[in-house]
Amino acid sequence: MRLALSRVPVPVQMPLEGVACLQCTPAVYCVRLAQALVDDYCSLVPGSVQTLQHIFSASPRFCCQFITAITMLYDLSSDDLIPSPDLLEMVVSWIFEDPRLILITFLNTPIATSLPIGFLELTPLCGLICWCVKAPLAYKRRKPPPPSGALSGKVAGDSLGSCDRDCQLLYSRLHLSVLQVLMLLQGHLTEKNLYGRLGLVTGEQMASLVEDVRLLSDRLNPLHASKEIELALDRLAQVLQVAMASGVLLWTRENLRTVCSGLPHNNLLQLVISGPVQPPAHAALPPGFYPPIHTPPLGYPAHAAHPALPAHPVQAFMPGVAFPYRPIR
Repeated sequence: MRLALSRVPVPVQMPLEGVACLQCTPAVYCVRLAQALVDDYCSLVPGSVQTLQHIFSASPRFCCQFITAITMLYDLSSDDLIPSPDLLEMVVSWIFEDPRLILITFLNTPIATSLPIGFLELTPLCGLICWCVKAPLAYKRRKPPPPSGALSGKVAGDSLGSCDRDCQLLYSRLHLSVLQVLMLLQGHLTEKNLYGRLGLVTGEQMASLVEDVRLLSDRLNPLHASKEIELALDRLAQVLQVAMASGVLLWTRENLRTVCSGLPHNNLLQLVISGPVQPPAHAALPPGFYPPIHTPPLGYPAHAAHPALPAHPVQAFMPGVAFPYRPIR
């Protein structure tokens, strides 16, 4: 497949919309298509990634499914499976410009509570979460290319370090966008009558991510990778908290404690484990319900409810996302 988008952007839109039915295609073929596009426009011809980048305006739906396939292909499990800087910058620029791009397939597809096996996920959320959480550890694990001489080796090492720093800034932007999308999803799940019934991020996927983080942390020397381990665990804790509170991840507090028990200590993660999480899937609760951090032990009388407090204005917690002000009681 060749996309001459730099010269003829409009006629390409129809073929792309036809290819946008990747959701009905087995994931293995979707990944092969994504690999071919990456090889043609990110690897073979330097600088040609700009041509591939134009498909965002031609077909956002195709971009959503392309990102899903890309995150399946590049899972950061080895140095060869880390996305190139050009590819990473392209994907992050798409999502940072419009985080709702991640949700296009989910919002425009008839949804069943049981998804077919072997096909693309409805969103690239899980893959993007893995990118953000594993990136600090995966890049720390990378080995610099063998130097051909002392001077050239130093230059190559400096260049690699600068490239890695730029990539980490991109992952930070991506992490912010993922958190914004997780916060938006509670309303969409409620609208589709799937709140508490469909986990767009499954427990199996998160358990696999937690295990990968544990193995990577064990492989790295904690003395030389303490900052990277702390950053990865901070991002994991933030994702788990927001995903569970918005109904995207249907885990209980017991699930969280069991799965995360083998991870290195992290203050934020410990706070999330002991803090409010999403109630069980079978509990019929109104949208926006957020359970208390501590429940009274059995045998102790419940305290009387606090008197009603005056309404407070909505504050902007993140750009473009309204987040209600909740005073500490």
